[in-house]
Amino acid sequence: MSAVDLRAQPPQGERDRPPRRAEDATQATVWPWRLGVAVVLAVALGLRAWGVRHGMPYAYNADENAHFVPGAIGLFGHDLNPHYFVNPPAFTYLLHAVFAVWFGGRTGVSDAYATDPDAVFVVARLTAAVLGTIAVGLVYLAGARLFDRRVGLLAAAVMAVAFLPVFYGKLALNDVPTLAPIALSLWGTAGILRRGWALDHLIAGVGLGLACATKYTGGIVVLPLVTAALLADRPTDRALRLVGLALLAAAVAFFVANPYSVLDFGAFRDGLQHQSDAAGDELGKLGLGHENGWAYYAWTTTWGLGWAPALLALAGLGFLARDDRRAFAVLAPAPLLFVAFMGSQERYFGRWLLPVFPIACLLAAYAVVRLVDLAGARRPGLVPALAATGAVVLCGQGLIYAVHSGLVMSREDTRNLTRSWLVAHVPERGRIVVEPVVPDAWATDIGHPSPLTANGARWVKFPTSRSNIANDGSRVPGKGRIVNIEDYERTLFPGLIDRYEAKGYCHVISGSTQRGRAEADPEEVPGAIAYYRELERRADLVFQATPYRRGADQVPFSFDFSFNFYPLAYQRPGPVVQVWRLRGGRCAGLSSA
Repeated sequence: MSAVDLRAQPPQGERDRPPRRAEDATQATVWPWRLGVAVVLAVALGLRAWGVRHGMPYAYNADENAHFVPGAIGLFGHDLNPHYFVNPPAFTYLLHAVFAVWFGGRTGVSDAYATDPDAVFVVARLTAAVLGTIAVGLVYLAGARLFDRRVGLLAAAVMAVAFLPVFYGKLALNDVPTLAPIALSLWGTAGILRRGWALDHLIAGVGLGLACATKYTGGIVVLPLVTAALLADRPTDRALRLVGLALLAAAVAFFVANPYSVLDFGAFRDGLQHQSDAAGDELGKLGLGHENGWAYYAWTTTWGLGWAPALLALAGLGFLARDDRRAFAVLAPAPLLFVAFMGSQERYFGRWLLPVFPIACLLAAYAVVRLVDLAGARRPGLVPALAATGAVVLCGQGLIYAVHSGLVMSREDTRNLTRSWLVAHVPERGRIVVEPVVPDAWATDIGHPSPLTANGARWVKFPTSRSNIANDGSRVPGKGRIVNIEDYERTLFPGLIDRYEAKGYCHVISGSTQRGRAEADPEEVPGAIAYYRELERRADLVFQATPYRRGADQVPFSFDFSFNFYPLAYQRPGPVVQVWRLRGGRCAGLSSA
């Protein structure tokens, strides 16, 4: 019997480990596996920590800048109710605890955030990187228990180098931290199927609860858990009791990590509704460029996970359907149903697929091991070479792009380069127009507020966050409305240039992550297209910072590639940023710098 052939099972009492060769149990053969896992974990952490200071002292990812780090710091100023449930608060609570230890409490972290945000964001990003690395280790444990050590190690290696887990492991967001409790639940689920201990049900349940409390879509692991419990070899009444135990553990873990989901249920319910509405908001997809979510997520796997792992994961499903129908029933439904649901939404982003990556890695690794075993049965001498080839095929694409990501993110962001140019060429209190490609703090010298402006900013910014133009192009009376990043292009029209010149806002800073949305859907925002033409006609381009290597073509706008810098054309992070100097009105007397 092959080491991963699960059609014949060991006695119930021996199912604490998957079937493996007798010599595997000796100490002499255990240490190479431990060494292999240690190497994989070291690579995983190194890739995630590489470039972790990107963009500092400014956090350019809008979600990172708005949600978890500020939320964790805000908890020092009031009780533990986050008053925000669009994203669940488990990662916020964890960062709050880390900040309390690292910075010594409220005063220390508040001072650091005000004068040296680098330190705060780097600590938060490293926390996410460590959790992503823990997820890799737990994927190994899940694979080793469900199949064998070879599958576990290969699955962990894919998870360690796959692009999406690596890139988002560099950001203080909840996407990668959610992978740790997801993988914990899968480890427990593997134990449920292979040995059925009550402890396994508790582990799987706790992982499920923590996953939901970190990112709601992490709850997808409830399907493997319940399926494994119902398929395990035990009487039905005992199976149901153990399912209840696992779900109770999940509920307790969820409450511990998100207590105000019960204590402030109204706000929790409203947050869930807001999240659901945002996922289905058609207006938010300006520039999306894909009309089919299912096709989008199928495409995402080819680069976010890799072509070979994606195709081999499908092959793994085929092998499991023949080799081990119980394991097939445990692993197959979750990713298929997850993609079916997420693809039906109006908005979709590559990172939203991350919750099913651990399962995909397990399936891909299983396929490679089965293929090696089948080939090795005929040519045993080729097994080492075939195993090495399989590992390279599985991990090669991910490793190339993960290393590229580290190189890109370790270089200066285009928005930092642009700011340095402005500091040198635009005097304090000068008036500028900045598209929402930078946070508000970008206009301020951090730790050194300007005495020349009312808010301490170095320059006076045109109020792009408020407009008298509605999304449908109609006029909004009075002070207008608040404009979010998604809607900014819908507020543009050529007449704005006249306002800039009349009021002395002479430098206009434009970024491709905004302009690109309009150019990707020009029929949706004709006013924006006309605005940029008018800007080019009436202004001089005095500075440009590009993220691309010399000779590379500009990457078309994408809600993934414009923000995660996956294409090899990128040399540094950031959008193409242009500084335009207007020539008319109060700007007529300025030099061209």
